[in-house]
Amino acid sequence: MPTIRLKQLRRLLKDQAGVTLVETGVALTLAIVVGSGALLALGNSVSPIISAAGEQMPH
Repeated sequence: MPTIRLKQLRRLLKDQAGVTLVETGVALTLAIVVGSGALLALGNSVSPIISAAGEQMPH
């Protein structure tokens, strides 16, 4: 019985199928947090630029 559990544990430790998904999720979350922080920090100076770009777009 302990041998079966040991084999299952070894197989579980070698399985890395979900690692890429987790890494992608962490990277995406980090990018969103950094981007949001940058917009909040630079919001007043970036707002006129974003407004001007929006006015240039066709309706």
